[in-house]
Amino acid sequence: MKRKINKILIANRGVTAVRIMHTCRDRKIPTTAVYSTPDRLAHHVFMADSAIHIGEAPPVESYLNMEKMIAAAIQTNSDAIHPGWGFLAENDRFARMVQDAGLVWIGPPPEVIQSLGDKIQAKHLAQKANVPTIPGIINVTSADQIKKWMKNQKVEFPIMIKAVAGGGGKGMVKVNSKNELTQAFAQAQSEALKAFGDERVLVEKYLERGRHIEVQVVADEYGNVIHLYERECTIQRRNQKIIEEAPSPSIDDDLRNEICFTATRLMREIGYTTAGTVEFLFDSTTQKYYFLEVNTRLQVEHGITELITGVDIVGIMIDVAMGRKLPFKQNDIHPNRWALEVRLNAEDPKTFSPSFGTITRLQVPQGPGVRLASGVYEGADIPPYYDSLFLLLISAGADRADAIRVMDRALGRNLRVEGVKTLAPLLLSIIRHPKFIAGEFSTRFLEEHMDELVSMFGEKNSEDEILKIARYVAEISALGPQSWM
Repeated sequence: MKRKINKILIANRGVTAVRIMHTCRDRKIPTTAVYSTPDRLAHHVFMADSAIHIGEAPPVESYLNMEKMIAAAIQTNSDAIHPGWGFLAENDRFARMVQDAGLVWIGPPPEVIQSLGDKIQAKHLAQKANVPTIPGIINVTSADQIKKWMKNQKVEFPIMIKAVAGGGGKGMVKVNSKNELTQAFAQAQSEALKAFGDERVLVEKYLERGRHIEVQVVADEYGNVIHLYERECTIQRRNQKIIEEAPSPSIDDDLRNEICFTATRLMREIGYTTAGTVEFLFDSTTQKYYFLEVNTRLQVEHGITELITGVDIVGIMIDVAMGRKLPFKQNDIHPNRWALEVRLNAEDPKTFSPSFGTITRLQVPQGPGVRLASGVYEGADIPPYYDSLFLLLISAGADRADAIRVMDRALGRNLRVEGVKTLAPLLLSIIRHPKFIAGEFSTRFLEEHMDELVSMFGEKNSEDEILKIARYVAEISALGPQSWM
């Protein structure tokens, strides 16, 4: 069914809102930005065609307030809502409210979001579609139940306790020994309840040298389901990705085709539409892969897939929401280069503690092979209430070595951010690490190499520069004009 979209409200902020606005500008579709009080001067507010205030700083009063979002769309004559990633992006209740208000929801059907948002139900759907899943138990109510399962199935530590609802690394606790079990179980339950309002947890075998591989899928309402190949997102801190690349350096072409077709088969059986990602955990020692979850939204790292395939994924989401067919077939998709993305968060690169404040200087990388997705400008504030991601830096090259070279130039030579601490020194250390360059890493890369990575940081900061200038000025003042002047 064809639907018209005249104006899109973006139910988000920062990097994701700005990214969606770029495609809307290409399509000549006007946009509405929403903002909380501390975000009134944010980048996404200036970039939109219209903007509306939706509440105070706490997300529950602004970006998570569904009633205010719908009211804002109606008030600004927006006829569609794109949720971006985070906040309300995977909230089936919000998707239903959007549709019930007579607005177009730019995302998968609410019932699909609901069934895939519950990890137990998602696992059942994967098993039904003959997709391999990690050995584990569901409906876990006590630590004793976990012990019994481990004994019966001869499962060794470590194991992972996970919240059934939600994602983003929250409500996940790794257990290394029997002594930690009771406390870890209680911790996972309380984290799950706090983050998602649902204390249910499941338990899975923890894959020691696991690698994180995900497949980008796009689908329309006419049964066309196509994959845009895979990404590798193994380098993580606290179960959250910080470096992603496409294609994956961990698999060969046979395995690549198998994983990608497994993902499309699963999405076809679920009845999925629009853009979505099937995540797998790959065990490099056994060369086996296991279903993890489906992300029913635009992923932060979608940009690297866009760079290697030439497809605008946000554009496809808008087309599908309008009831259009996918404009290509599977054999039209030919990735022809390598792309790498790093996430610049406003955090201390040694401790990951958040760093808030005003960006007093921002010099962004340019030159061949660089793509930026920014949520800030020089002089902008990074408020303490939201996710600390403010910039995505993507590099592309003919092959992996080339993409790493471009990233080294972008991070090491061309990027300057002052006023807040960022992950930049850590990201540069990672891409220069011989193990990363050789493609030998697992999800534990940061745990295993953190001290070494920190020791590689160049200790020059803006204070050193200021001292150097001050010394120079003092010298001139004391000694008078010099011969070279």
